[in-house]
Amino acid sequence: MGRVAVVGTGLIGGSVGLALGARGYDVAGFDRDEARLARAKELGAITEAAASLDDAVAGAELVIVAVPVGAIANTVVAALDAGAAAVTDVGSVKKSVVAEVERQRPDASARFVGGHPMAGSEQDGVDGADATLFVGATWTLTPTANTDERAYTLVLRIVRELGADVVSVEPEHHDELVAMVSHVPQLAASTLMDVATTNEDDRRTLMRLAAGGFRDMTRIAAGHPAIWPDILTTNREAVLCALYAYVAALSRARDLVAAGERDQLLTLLERARLARRNLPVGASMATDLVELRVPVPDRPGVIAEVTTLAGRLGVNIADFEIAHSAEGGRGVIVLIVAATDAGAFESGLHELGYTSSKTELQ
Repeated sequence: MGRVAVVGTGLIGGSVGLALGARGYDVAGFDRDEARLARAKELGAITEAAASLDDAVAGAELVIVAVPVGAIANTVVAALDAGAAAVTDVGSVKKSVVAEVERQRPDASARFVGGHPMAGSEQDGVDGADATLFVGATWTLTPTANTDERAYTLVLRIVRELGADVVSVEPEHHDELVAMVSHVPQLAASTLMDVATTNEDDRRTLMRLAAGGFRDMTRIAAGHPAIWPDILTTNREAVLCALYAYVAALSRARDLVAAGERDQLLTLLERARLARRNLPVGASMATDLVELRVPVPDRPGVIAEVTTLAGRLGVNIADFEIAHSAEGGRGVIVLIVAATDAGAFESGLHELGYTSSKTELQ
């Protein structure tokens, strides 16, 4: 296996390092907190504690940036300036990060592929790192029209080696989606916990009465709070949009309770129950796979167009590569997908003007 650099050795960076090390990679770690870096080395999350970011990047086929959201863009730029062949990150906000990297380094930014593993823990720091954290988790990638195909293919391959299922979406769309499924739930859990414990007179009794439902809903309030102000303010626009929708829905529910509308309350609860039961437990690649070959023009944006289509359709890409024509000007994207997803994916490709051929894999 090759060498990968991990910049930032907290919970996620440490988990990435452990997972890579378990798969035979040499992991060079760098962290501005020397004590945290030393602890990561002690725990085996990295195989080398680099003295500088440049030292970590040297010889690495991929640099994974796992620093707080507010520091991601500048750290990515520093890695690109240090000669990184490909860079990705693990931050939960993508639009502003991708835009800032492209603004600072319009040419080199092609080697940056935004990423975000939808995985976490209530544990703090590298001591909570887990080599299996990403197994079965969804890991979003956010390629753009500027993305280098080699960088995207490399990031996709390594992320899948960690056991994650990859979904590709546009950076702005990613932020809208995670605002609803991650950022607002954090605020909802933390706010409910805060409301429930405001009255000191009832606090001890209430906590004794708190059963499974309350504990399930407020579980994520126990997560590390320091990362959240950065995330919530950086993704302010999408978070506010999701909050408006959530608050409006709560207001409608309040009005139904106030009016004693039993039937409408039951309709709301049944609709939510059905939606909750239909949530996927964990994405898994079907046994039957097919290979799709899609001829594409040699132009910027093709990778983003094809892979984000898969993301919108919920198609899990098991493997991806692009072969260029010897004559130049055209290439072929080769994708391995579940046989059950192939029909919808091909239809979407055809609507975008692409042709495709399909081969069943034994």
